[in-house]
Amino acid sequence: MRNERNEPVGILGGIGPMATVYFMQRVLDLTDASRDQDHLDMLVWNHASIPDRTAYLLGDSDESPGPVMADDARQLERAGARFIAVPCNTAVAFQDEIASAVDIPVLSIVDETVAAAQAAVPGLTSVGILATDGTLRAETYHRTARAAGLTPVVPDDVVQKDVMSMIYDGVKAGMPVERDRFDAAVAHLRAKGAGAVMLACTELSILKTDLAVDEPDVVDSLDALAARTVTMAGGRLR
Repeated sequence: MRNERNEPVGILGGIGPMATVYFMQRVLDLTDASRDQDHLDMLVWNHASIPDRTAYLLGDSDESPGPVMADDARQLERAGARFIAVPCNTAVAFQDEIASAVDIPVLSIVDETVAAAQAAVPGLTSVGILATDGTLRAETYHRTARAAGLTPVVPDDVVQKDVMSMIYDGVKAGMPVERDRFDAAVAHLRAKGAGAVMLACTELSILKTDLAVDEPDVVDSLDALAARTVTMAGGRLR
């Protein structure tokens, strides 16, 4: 009989590639380990050529990434993954398609992030969402926030345009982003009534680390997913 603790975690990644590497780093950082053998075993499919999620959701592409990610999930299951984590927020729009393709659990980065926001700010009633246009259009965070009794708050159009620029022209392109641009987006949502701000895009999670952002009301979706990955795999959080 196999030891469940040693059954690997499946990581459906490449969306984007840097976010996948960063997610793996956060899993390592958050694991209470004193030796190599205390860390999680991970099966990683860093599938960078998956069709663009945002382009499809906005109608700018007719190439759906859903069937590709569903097939990736099946490959991870066949390879022995115990459950699957998908370190991409926009991909949650295809969560049902991915989950229905396999018989193992597929974690929801949205569920974990909303729960982390509530834990970070006791009595939270409204939550800001910094995300891609595709994620906002799909309203995955809106629905989960409302189901948790929270009012979702999103940026105005001008600010959202700059959020997309930070993601695509900045992080995805390997270009630096100034701290004041990030802070301005967060401050904008706070001014609109957000009691916490969720970084609902994995590139923004990378930017948070690069800029050394440590405000407790700024909740990182990759950290939330990484923490749940560790505990679900039977590991201990540092």
